[in-house]
Amino acid sequence: MTETLKTDRLLLRPFRDADREPFAALNADPAVMEHFPAPMTREESDGLVDRIMTQYDAWGFCLWAVEIQETGKFIGFTGLSRPSFDAHFMPAVEIGWRLSKDAWGNGYATEAAFAALDHGFGPAGLDEIVSFTATTNLPSQRVMQKIGMTHDEAGDFDHPRLPDGHRLQRHVLYRIARP
Repeated sequence: MTETLKTDRLLLRPFRDADREPFAALNADPAVMEHFPAPMTREESDGLVDRIMTQYDAWGFCLWAVEIQETGKFIGFTGLSRPSFDAHFMPAVEIGWRLSKDAWGNGYATEAAFAALDHGFGPAGLDEIVSFTATTNLPSQRVMQKIGMTHDEAGDFDHPRLPDGHRLQRHVLYRIARP
């Protein structure tokens, strides 16, 4: 069972079966998935939830479901994970987020990311956390900057799971060390 994190406006909590439907809708939204190779099917989205639900027990951190405290509405995920592809900066722990379009522009990603960083550098005992995204994903890069991450320009890379010439192949790498 994963720990629940609380911010002024949000709960970062374990995924529930009731989250599967709104999460699948979020993952199928072309606007939300603009900086990913393709929207996800319901089966792919459910598979991601299944993987997320095992992470905390294995690692002491995970991608938490994000809920607005005031309304109880599920709006996506934010948290920590271990990427499973080969790159020059691996092994690493990544911070990431994915929120529904109607949650954008409210500072939720930044607020939730600060809570995830606190957990990573606190109870999880991490020394460094990275984040990466396609060069075109300027909103996520702004969140990385707002939470104190630094762009490691020498670390930018071509994502190994994307074919040569793919519009999203080039990725930027951001880092933050334990304070």
